[in-house]
Amino acid sequence: MLQLSDSPPRMKPSVSVDEAYELCRQLTAKYATTFYLGTLLMNQTKRRAIWAIYAWCRRTDELVDGPAAAVTTPETLDKWEQQLESIFAGHPQDNFDLALVDTLQRFPIDIQPFRDMIAGQGMDLYRNRYHTFEELYLYCYRVAGTVGLMSTAVMGVDKQQNTAPWNRQKKLYNPTEEAIALGIASQLTNILRDVGEDARRGRIYLPLEDLERFNYSEQDLFKGVVDERWRCLMRFEIAKTRQFYRQAEKGISYLSPDARLPVWAALMHYSRILSRIERNDYDVFSQRAYVPQWQKIRSLPIAWLRSQIL
Repeated sequence: MLQLSDSPPRMKPSVSVDEAYELCRQLTAKYATTFYLGTLLMNQTKRRAIWAIYAWCRRTDELVDGPAAAVTTPETLDKWEQQLESIFAGHPQDNFDLALVDTLQRFPIDIQPFRDMIAGQGMDLYRNRYHTFEELYLYCYRVAGTVGLMSTAVMGVDKQQNTAPWNRQKKLYNPTEEAIALGIASQLTNILRDVGEDARRGRIYLPLEDLERFNYSEQDLFKGVVDERWRCLMRFEIAKTRQFYRQAEKGISYLSPDARLPVWAALMHYSRILSRIERNDYDVFSQRAYVPQWQKIRSLPIAWLRSQIL
């Protein structure tokens, strides 16, 4: 599905718009269960748009992390960006594209975050280490912070922000920085959860300067050493990640009211992965931290309350 290099021209969409959105829904439900649960709390138009965006992001990610990643080259990503430009020109190249084209007709989404995400995937083609957090931040912005920008355009902002007479001339606040922060927090959470899996592929996403700070070597990481040095390192990284979640929380009240609950739910569900890592005594080498479905469902009333009063 994603092998663009040396492939014949793509077939035009062969399904209806509704069927295209259903394909996107299925992809989201299969690969992003926590995220998908949150989208179900949106109205139909918005959740379908989010599914279309997620499907494009997932397919982009699979170019470098999926089954065909071994044959992906910079030229592959160039062709993928050309296909993106076709989508933004209103010319879908396949069934998934059709849903995104329809979404673009309904919401004012900019192409730049999509281009930035492709650039982020390109970083995985030539980098498997990050020396500083500043370097890692750029990667996280490109592969995840961009999703916050794409999604905010769909969710919209609360137009009742400035109803007071003295505020009516003020520009509506668009929480783009907070949206980016949520993407950064989510990607950092992924990195912490997947340290062992990434190590088995020869990748280290934790900043090397942080490993040095706690006298923990690359060799220790590849061996899966869990000792007090590692625990201190993980506490440091988790604290940093939670700062981004706190920044993201500050922007939710500015979103359109019908978008606040799903964002609160997604934020709460994903941030709890950090708590599971702590409960597992920071062993991310032999245990995968995840939040059980029943806990996600049980937290929805709390998410609803926060969406009403915060």
